[in-house]
Amino acid sequence: MPEDRPRVLFVTDLTYQARGRRYCDEDIALSDRLRADFEIALCHPADAASLMGSFDVVLIRNSGPVIHYRAVYDEFRRQASATGVRVLSELRGKADMAGKTYLLELYAAGYPVIPTADSLTGSHALPRAEEYVAKPVFGADSVGLRLVGAADLDGLDYSDLLVQPRIDFVHEISFYFVDRTFQYALHAPDPAQRWALAPYETTGEDRAFAQRFVDWNDLDHGIQRVDACRTRTGELLLVELEDLNPYLSLDLVDAGTRDRFVGALTASLRTLASTPWFNGDRPPRTPA
Repeated sequence: MPEDRPRVLFVTDLTYQARGRRYCDEDIALSDRLRADFEIALCHPADAASLMGSFDVVLIRNSGPVIHYRAVYDEFRRQASATGVRVLSELRGKADMAGKTYLLELYAAGYPVIPTADSLTGSHALPRAEEYVAKPVFGADSVGLRLVGAADLDGLDYSDLLVQPRIDFVHEISFYFVDRTFQYALHAPDPAQRWALAPYETTGEDRAFAQRFVDWNDLDHGIQRVDACRTRTGELLLVELEDLNPYLSLDLVDAGTRDRFVGALTASLRTLASTPWFNGDRPPRTPA
């Protein structure tokens, strides 16, 4: 293999079992495509901190909900930040990689977000609903998510919990970005089947909605998925902004769209690999 190809540590948990999706298939296929331009090594998230110093870029992919390995993830972030390791997505993301409290910030600032509270007082100020969604601050993939009635709000432990009214929506839409550039969109026509997705033809207004959140997150290098729901009145509301390890559903897009996505990701990785570490040093290459 040519020595000038950047080394990429591809962080994934190939054993993670997701409902309705096979994370491992996506990462096997994507890592194989990237191997045309990079030296690729796959590793479990538990091993990323100890291995990352020998690579030019760490690419975090389908590594599973951080809630399952919180201490390991925190140590990885600490070491990567301290040593200047290049990570995609960049670890300065303000959305899901830092927990879901950004939903509170965005809601308070007037962004089109599902109303969100993190306290008993705040929950009583939310729009009235028959049911509410309670989810952990660091949850993902519906881990820990539950539906509660209005009468149950007083009994919740808000120390690590967000509450939102359950929205009656038409469908969910996911917008996929590399860096700050829109790539494609998929939607779930049936609200009861979140991962029964189909390609979605966006409008300019749709894309402007999603772009607003990507611009707010202010990442130069990263894969981001903007998840939104369309209400019965036609309004889009943010459900979440996944900027750590969003599943991409690449098997559901056409070959041309998939090629463009891989091309954009390749360009982002190459650019990131060529930028100096913040201390001006590159990690030593481990002899073969």
